[in-house]
Amino acid sequence: MSRWEPNSRGRLEQAALQLYSERGFEQTTVADIAMRAGLTERTFFRHFADKREVLFGGESSLQEISMNAIACAPDPLAPIDAVAVALDAWGVLIQDRRELVRQRRAVIAANAELQARELLKRASLASAIADALRRRGVADPAASLTAEAGIAVFKVAFERWMNEPGQQDLPQLIRETLDQLKAVTAGGCKVQRELVP
Repeated sequence: MSRWEPNSRGRLEQAALQLYSERGFEQTTVADIAMRAGLTERTFFRHFADKREVLFGGESSLQEISMNAIACAPDPLAPIDAVAVALDAWGVLIQDRRELVRQRRAVIAANAELQARELLKRASLASAIADALRRRGVADPAASLTAEAGIAVFKVAFERWMNEPGQQDLPQLIRETLDQLKAVTAGGCKVQRELVP
């Protein structure tokens, strides 16, 4: 094999997702992934610490995108609207990778360890968003609460994007979901309640 391989990281990600889908996460080895990608195990470890990180390698990129988007958001924006700028950037990034995202989601859903790692990823992203808000002068608990609300908005929009046929525009779904959250918290949405005798 040659020393330089074009798009090795992408090839490894694609090979891993295919193998995890075919064989399961536990039954797939790093050697299997490297072989399927036409690369060496050494190349694999240049990109990923272990086979689990193939699924979570984008976490630091999302954190960086979040921090930059919130830092660059116009000053007069409310904290939740600054977070919306970051969420919109996530949507744009993920939008064109729908099938890979769908495969990743299925692999994680089939493995309890990976589900726990996904929860840690969300917590880490919420922490990064809260830190970015604090740098904008948002005090706690507002910074933490806004960050968690942003993660919830993204999760709800993402699930709709994955589950509803014909939903193509993830950034639009994120904006709609955020608008619904704002309406609910502003009292603009009437909630029917059953009276318990």
